[in-house]
Amino acid sequence: MTTSWGEFTLSRFPEDPRDTLRAWDAADEYLLRHLKGIDDAPIDLSGTVVVLGDRWGALATAIAGHRPVQITDSFLTQRATAANLARNGIPADSVRLLSTRDTPPDRIDALLIRIPKSLALLEDQLHRLAPSVHEGTVVIGTGKVTEIHTSTLKLFERILGPTRTSLAVKKARLVFCTPDPALPRAESPWPRSYALPDGLGAASGMTVTNHAGVFCAERLDIGTRFFLGHLPRRRGAERVVDLGCGNGVVGTAAALANPDAEVLFVDESHQAVASAEATFRANAGARTKAEFRVADGLTDVPPGSVDLVLNNPPFHSHQATTDTTAWRMFTGSRKALRPGGELWVIGNRHLGYHVKLRKLFGNCELVASDPKFVVLRAVKS
Repeated sequence: MTTSWGEFTLSRFPEDPRDTLRAWDAADEYLLRHLKGIDDAPIDLSGTVVVLGDRWGALATAIAGHRPVQITDSFLTQRATAANLARNGIPADSVRLLSTRDTPPDRIDALLIRIPKSLALLEDQLHRLAPSVHEGTVVIGTGKVTEIHTSTLKLFERILGPTRTSLAVKKARLVFCTPDPALPRAESPWPRSYALPDGLGAASGMTVTNHAGVFCAERLDIGTRFFLGHLPRRRGAERVVDLGCGNGVVGTAAALANPDAEVLFVDESHQAVASAEATFRANAGARTKAEFRVADGLTDVPPGSVDLVLNNPPFHSHQATTDTTAWRMFTGSRKALRPGGELWVIGNRHLGYHVKLRKLFGNCELVASDPKFVVLRAVKS
C-alpha cells in the first residue's frame, strides 16, 4: 500500500495463498490521503488517536507513528495488525490493541472510523465512545459508497453531532462529524434479548442474548432454526465445540440436551463470545461445564481432544464472498477431533460443503435437508 505516509506491505490474516484479496481498499486510502492533507489542511494527530473498525490493520499500521489505539470486534483484525506491524518493522507497542468489549480511552482527540457492515455495532460503539469525545475531537469515518447510508449519517448526528459527507472518490466516501457537547449522552440499547418459541427441541423457550453486531440479533435465523431441529442426540460426557458460536444458541442447546457434556464456545468476534456466554448463563447455568474463547477457530485446541464440533460457517468476509473461512474451520475441526469424532455442519445447499468434507474426511453423510439448507455429518477415521 503506497501512501504519503510511506509504503507498507500488508496482508490479511490468516495468510492464505488462495486469498488474493488486498488488506486495504480505496476507503482506507481516501482517509489516509485526507489525514495527510493532500487535498486540504493536514489533520492534527498529536493527541489521543482512536481507530475504530480497522479491517486488517491498514489504518493503524500507516499512522503507527502517532501511537493510535485500535478498537475492533475482530480477533483476526488484531492478529493481522500485529503481523503487519512486524512485517513493516514497526514496534508492536506502537499500536494499542483493544476490543469492542474493553474500556476505551478517557479522552479521544481524533476518532477515525472504518464504517462497519453492522449499523448496530456502529451505534453501540458510538455510544461507548461518546463520553470520551470532546468539542475539539476530529471525527472522520470512511467506507465504500455502498456502506454509507442516510441511516449511517443519522446515527452520527443523533449520538455525536452534526454530520456531512465528502464527494465520492474511487467509490469511497468520507464522513465528517462535529461533536456537540450539548447532546444528551444516552446509554447503548445493546445487548438485546428475546425468547425462542416452542418446537425447537432443547432450545425451546430459551432466552437468547445478542450484543451489537452479532448475526441475526433480532431473531433466530432460519438456518440455525433448521440446525436446532437436527442436532445429535445426548452422548454422555463428551467435549463439544460450538465453532463460530455467534450468540451461542447451538452450543447452549447441546448443553441443555446433554448436561454431562463440556462445551467450548469459540468465535473470532468479541461481541459474539460475550453474547454466547450471556445466552449460556441465562439458560444452562452451572449444570454444564463451559468455556468461552475468542480465537482463530480451533488453532489453540489440542489435537484429538474433541468429540463433537457443531458448525455454521460464514461465507462472507466483510463484502467478499469466500469459502476460505469454512475450509479453515473444517480443517481445524478434523485436527481437533479424536478418531471417531464428528463434525456436524449446517450450510446453504448451493455452497457444496459436502464436496469439501468428503475431500477432507473421506466421508460425508446427509443428515437432513430442505429446499434451502443441508445438515452434514463427517466422521474422523
